[in-house]
Amino acid sequence: MKLPELLAPAANLSVLKTAIRYGADAVYLGGESFGLRAGADNFSNEEIKEGIQFAHERGKKVYITVNIFAHDNDLAGVEKYLHELNDLAPDALLIADPGIFSMAKRILTNGVTDIHISTQANNTNYEIFRFWHELGEIKDIKAHIPSDMEMEIFVHGAMCISYSGRCLLSNYFTGRDANQGQCTHPCRWQYAIMEQTRPGEYLPIEENERGTFIFNSKDLNMVGHLDDLVDAGVDSLKIEGRMKTDLYVGTVVRAYRMALDDLAESVEKYHENIPKYEAEIRECTYRQFTTGFFYGKPSDEAQIYDENTYEKGATYIGEIEEISDGFAKISQKNKFSVGETIEIMKPDGDNIPVRIDKLFNADKEPVESAPHPKETIYFKVPAEACPGDLLRRREI
Repeated sequence: MKLPELLAPAANLSVLKTAIRYGADAVYLGGESFGLRAGADNFSNEEIKEGIQFAHERGKKVYITVNIFAHDNDLAGVEKYLHELNDLAPDALLIADPGIFSMAKRILTNGVTDIHISTQANNTNYEIFRFWHELGEIKDIKAHIPSDMEMEIFVHGAMCISYSGRCLLSNYFTGRDANQGQCTHPCRWQYAIMEQTRPGEYLPIEENERGTFIFNSKDLNMVGHLDDLVDAGVDSLKIEGRMKTDLYVGTVVRAYRMALDDLAESVEKYHENIPKYEAEIRECTYRQFTTGFFYGKPSDEAQIYDENTYEKGATYIGEIEEISDGFAKISQKNKFSVGETIEIMKPDGDNIPVRIDKLFNADKEPVESAPHPKETIYFKVPAEACPGDLLRRREI
C-alpha cells in the first residue's frame, strides 16, 4: 500500500522539530512575510535554514508558505523574498496568487524547490464546484489527471466558515485582511439578528443563556476514514494549525502516524484501532469534530451554536530538554505540582505515567510546584524518557 505523505504545521522551530520527531513526513511553515498566518511566531531566514537542515538530516521535507494574495505594493518585497528562499532551498513553496506563481517559476533556479498550489488558490467557476461534491469524486479526479500530478487535502483542524479563507468579515469589522494573513477570526464571535427596517431591535436566536455562535464550525477530523482517502489516491494528508503548540501538533501527528502505519499493515488492524486514535486526538485542545464536506453537504450538526470555547483533554507541561543522572530539565509551560501524575508522550505511541515526588528549581532547590511559565524545573524520570519527549497532564 502506498501511503500518502503526512504533512504537519509548524508555528516555530520547536514545533517543527516536534512534528518530525512524532511522525510527520513533511512540515509547512511561514516566513516573516507573505504568508497567511501573520499571528503565528513564524520563521526568520536563519530559523528556516536550521529547520531545513534538521528535516533533511532525518529524510523529511520542508514547505514554505508564500500564499498571500499580493497587491502591487507587495511585489517588490515578494520578489526579494523569493530570491532569499531560492538560496535557502526548501523542498517546496505553497503559492496561491497567479502573479507570485509566475514570479516563482522565473526566480526558483536552484533545481530543488517545487511549487505547490495552495488551497487558497480556490475554485473559481461553477463546473469545478459541481465536480467537488463528494468523496467518491476525489478518486475520479485522480483517475483523470496526469500520473505525476499529486493531490493534497486537509484532513484535520479548524475550518473556515468561508470557502477556503475567502472571508470579508475580519476586514470589514477590524480592517485586518484574512487574505493578507491577518484574520481576527470573527466567525468565533457571538452574533444576533437585526431586521433591516427595525434598526437597533435585536431578535433572539438563542440556543441557551450564553447566546448563539452561528458561524462557529467544528474541527475537521478524518483519522477514522483514512482508508477511504488512501483508496481515493490522495498523495498528501495535511493537518491545519500553524498557530498551534508542540503538544497539539505532536498529539495529532502521532495519532495520524499510528493510523497510517496500522493501515499499511492491514485494513483490519486500522479499523480495530480507530477508537484509540480518536481518543488520543482528544488529549489536546479541540473543538467538536466533523468530517466536513467529505461525505456530502454537512448538516447543521457541523456547527457549534452554544459556545466558542475549546474542549481540553490534557494540559501541556513542557518538553524534556536534557536528562542528567535520571533528572529531566524542562522549561515548563503550565503549572504542575508535587503529588501529581503526568505523562511522557513517546513518539512511538507509548504514554508513560510519572508521579512527581520532588521538584527542583533552576538553583536545584526543592519546590512544591512550578507556577511560572518558562520556569526551569528538574524532576526524576524513568529510563525510557528522552530529550524531545513531550509532557502532559490529563484532565479528568
